[in-house]
Amino acid sequence: MKKATLFLAYAFSLSLSVSAQAPANDPTLMTVGGTKVSLSEFSYVYKKNNKDQANDPNALNNYVDLFSVFKMKVKEAEEMKLDTSTAFKNELAGYRRQLAQPYLTDKSVTDSLLREAHGRMKEDIRASHILVRVDENALPKDSLIAWNRIQIIQGLINGKPVAKMIDQYAADVKKQNNITKTSLPADTLKVWQMINPLRQLERRYRGKPAPFEEVAKLASQDPSAAENSGDLGYFTAFSMVYPFESLAYRTPVGKVGGPVRTRFGYHVVKVVDRRPAQGEVLVAHIMVKAPTGMPAQDSINAKQKIDEIYAKVKAGEDFATLARQYSDDKPSASKGGEMPWFGTYKMPPVFEKAAFGLQNNGDYTEPIKTAWGWHIVKRIDRRGVPAFDQVKNDLKSRVSRDSRAQQGRASLIARVKRENNFKEDLTARDEFYKLIDSSYFRGQWSAERAKNMTKQMFSVGNRSYSQIDFAAWLESHQTRRPPIDAKKAINEAYTQFVDEGCIAYEDSQLENKYPEFKNLMQEYRDGILLFDLMDKRVWSKAVKDTSGLRAYYEASKTKYMWSERADATIYSCKDAKTAKLVRKMLKKGKSEKEISEMLNKDSQLNVQFESKIFNKGENALVDQNWVAGTSADIQKDGRVMIVVTKKIIPPTPKSLQEAKGVITSDYQAQLEKEWIESLRKKYPVTVDQAVLKQVK
Repeated sequence: MKKATLFLAYAFSLSLSVSAQAPANDPTLMTVGGTKVSLSEFSYVYKKNNKDQANDPNALNNYVDLFSVFKMKVKEAEEMKLDTSTAFKNELAGYRRQLAQPYLTDKSVTDSLLREAHGRMKEDIRASHILVRVDENALPKDSLIAWNRIQIIQGLINGKPVAKMIDQYAADVKKQNNITKTSLPADTLKVWQMINPLRQLERRYRGKPAPFEEVAKLASQDPSAAENSGDLGYFTAFSMVYPFESLAYRTPVGKVGGPVRTRFGYHVVKVVDRRPAQGEVLVAHIMVKAPTGMPAQDSINAKQKIDEIYAKVKAGEDFATLARQYSDDKPSASKGGEMPWFGTYKMPPVFEKAAFGLQNNGDYTEPIKTAWGWHIVKRIDRRGVPAFDQVKNDLKSRVSRDSRAQQGRASLIARVKRENNFKEDLTARDEFYKLIDSSYFRGQWSAERAKNMTKQMFSVGNRSYSQIDFAAWLESHQTRRPPIDAKKAINEAYTQFVDEGCIAYEDSQLENKYPEFKNLMQEYRDGILLFDLMDKRVWSKAVKDTSGLRAYYEASKTKYMWSERADATIYSCKDAKTAKLVRKMLKKGKSEKEISEMLNKDSQLNVQFESKIFNKGENALVDQNWVAGTSADIQKDGRVMIVVTKKIIPPTPKSLQEAKGVITSDYQAQLEKEWIESLRKKYPVTVDQAVLKQVK
């Protein structure tokens, strides 16, 4: 919310820093409280915000006034030293991190990843996999054991002799788990369960290809494989981790690809099918609210109601009419239940699966349950994956959150090293091997252990990093984790340390390398300043100044009037007989709830009601009965409607509470107007009209 308001608050604060190189002859256009504003500064901002009216004299004069007010506010903020507060600096730094992200990756690699992802989105892959689990930070010896297992599995699938490989694997696993003749039965059983499926498969097929599904069921370390034989169903881009996704899309139908390593371990993948992607679907739905946690009887009533509506759909009644009559999703109900187009990942999985499961336009589902309630979904139309330009921004966001984003980062780091004379001394890194012990893996290692180490480790551009810097980095980044080989731990940490150093160097150069980034940062700086200043002087002041707000309301309450309104209840009855019963009960003084409970015993569709105060024009039925009393029967969408207008409420001023939002906004506008007048007196503005004529 604050960010959105920020941009509204400084609609005219776009880049006040034209560029690092101002024209040699750059006259002063105006002074604001004694501060000079150059022609180039104003001209840049004016042309950026007035592309279509740049040569319109009226637009120019209006903008001079807006710009001078803006400069007054910035000057006031700086004199109040708002730009020196910790909160301001932290907020600006946060925005800078966001703005810098697109610059801290290789754009060409990112663009390639976007195109690749969009291409893959056009096709769904159905695949099965076999997993050998190994932690991504596992020791080399543990990774080797996992690698040998996946090689055995691949050999079984390909019909290769693997008996000797299994014997060696068994010996390695036993050694890894310290299995001896005196080991506990539970430990021995665990190892036996790892080895026995491989031996079973080898004995059963003896050099002949073993069916992938059988190998998956017996030997995969994905727990679900025992039930689904490794079948993952259909998926598309971003559904799986990137290395796995890439392998699947590279592998032909019916073939087995791999192995590939992900953060879960080693996989081999069999592609079972490819099909055109689901694309997007247009549906209508009828919804009966049944949120989680609703009272039991209400839940029963909701299920009864959706079942009754479903019976009407099956009987051939018009779906759109039923949606208008009964659906609790009012925005779509008014359109016959029609929803906006949507694709994968946009709706709850149950709803999405049901919608895409409909084969033909006009098909509809049985009632399905989501967190919102019960739905009947009807397919209206379906189309393919949107064009690249339509989904490019969404793809950027998804790529940035996905592991594939590391490719763009890695490419950038390589370029930074090439362009900025990167040098390193790996012997300085290797000296840390002897300093790492168990305390590091407990998260208790201290940089004090390296206090006498002063060698330079690497340099990039004009920055260099020493062993002391690396020691401090190790201390600040350590976490409690399972121990691994000290050499491996240091090598991994050093690589990350170098990568962060290169990224930090590139980050420090953004303002120098990219004028548009420098201008954008200036915009954000001034925008945050103006937001904070406006908050202090206008927005929060209006909210906190309750007596001032009350006085403003009392002086101008006739501006905030209710038009004539009707206090009414609309009864929707299934037929004339039900309407007659409603009228009888109304004469007896029965309440809406009593009428509903008595007439809906056998069906939740017999009578429905809506009771509220209606504005003129809000409801056509109430408009037709804009007098106190009960309307005659009104036929609508196959139902009988009765409008009971309890009273017509004449125009009256809205209370402060009823119109607080608009009243507060108007009060803020008045406060700002008064404040700007005081700024004009405090910071007088002079404009050189001769210089102004040079703006074109």
